[in-house]
Amino acid sequence: MGVEEIIKELESLGEEKVRKHYIKAGFKKGTLFGVKLGSIRKLAKKLKTNHELSIALWNTENVDARFLSILIMEPEKLSLEELEYIVSSTNFVRVADWVNSYVVKPHPKNGVVREKWMVSSNLMLARAGWNLTAIKARVEPTVLNIPEILETIYKQMKNAPEEVKWTMNIALAYIGIYLPNYRKKALAIGEELGVYRDYPVPKGCTSPFMPEWVNEMVRRENS
Repeated sequence: MGVEEIIKELESLGEEKVRKHYIKAGFKKGTLFGVKLGSIRKLAKKLKTNHELSIALWNTENVDARFLSILIMEPEKLSLEELEYIVSSTNFVRVADWVNSYVVKPHPKNGVVREKWMVSSNLMLARAGWNLTAIKARVEPTVLNIPEILETIYKQMKNAPEEVKWTMNIALAYIGIYLPNYRKKALAIGEELGVYRDYPVPKGCTSPFMPEWVNEMVRRENS
């Protein structure tokens, strides 16, 4: 299947309720058919890995095509310049989170760009940079200057754009959860800033309010 045929297939699978859900979630730019992610996964399985096709689909700027692109992409084939283009050209946070999970996280050179992205004026690059920092806090904390990161979070997170605030909060939470020596300091920052304190949470789910999140995860670990 070529790009045009795939776009027609995606358009035929679009649903109004999915479109409305994405618009409510912040979709603003590009085009959107509203295809269920399950249907996108099925189509990706049919297409199989195809890096060249994935780039062509990404360049359509269609949200559904970009979800599909991510699933058939080979991240290790992206140069750092191409990786930065993919991240910076993302136009919807749901797509950004897929990019971070499926493309940025497994990229072999993501550590080279982490700090640069954290201070980028491009919100999606900054979101990705802080997401990488959260991951490093969990799996490779020795590469991080934790006191400096906590100070930056303390000074910047409360007034950061929402796209960046979300992953800064994840970084703070991961420091609190996975680095016991910094837990008290991280919890104090989370409590003082109060970010997501009143965030609506469905029954049975964990709040993104950092102190509640950390304490719940630590409780589970010790139970």
